[in-house]
Amino acid sequence: MYTREQIMNVVEGMGYKYFHDNGNKSYDVNIIGIRNSKTKGRVTNAFDDLITIAYKKEDGEWMYHEFACTTDPGTHWVENILNPDGVAILKPGQYRGSHKLRLHQGKYLALGQKKPVKVYRDANLDGKYDLIEESVKEGIYGINIHRATSRAGGKSTRVDKWSAGCQVIGSNDDWHEFLDICQVAREIHGNSFSYTLIESKDIS
Repeated sequence: MYTREQIMNVVEGMGYKYFHDNGNKSYDVNIIGIRNSKTKGRVTNAFDDLITIAYKKEDGEWMYHEFACTTDPGTHWVENILNPDGVAILKPGQYRGSHKLRLHQGKYLALGQKKPVKVYRDANLDGKYDLIEESVKEGIYGINIHRATSRAGGKSTRVDKWSAGCQVIGSNDDWHEFLDICQVAREIHGNSFSYTLIESKDIS
């Protein structure tokens, strides 16, 4: 849907860091989420956003992948709020060194939040994500990057309970492709990953 260069230009244009593998180190990954602006904040309960990952291979060739995901909480947690302040919706921005590979809910390897991130809190149950600056909180909230279905070859189509604010890849095959890249990156650069969230309206 997008090109690596489009994403890079947006990220750098916002003043964020885009990793170019300076020093001839490969797999210096750029993990960038793209929230679908066309929904205008409506709770779609669909995997209608993207997680992208871009990096250079050992020979210097750029690689770029897109995976259907949700960057928003599913209907279940919008309607059944866990936190009295409201459901968490990750605020767009760049979060340097925010995640590391570890077990998600003690079950399987994923990218777990290890540094504070900013989230909007929405508690009014109106079927829209209320992205109000006054509601923003910053902290460790378990905003992980993980998969939906565990079924090999499977693909989840409804978010439901899969996300209470996490960034969740819908396809099991896509997830394993993403995870494999992250594991190679960990071996080279250590267990620290940055995550950047932008909006599709930012991309020309």
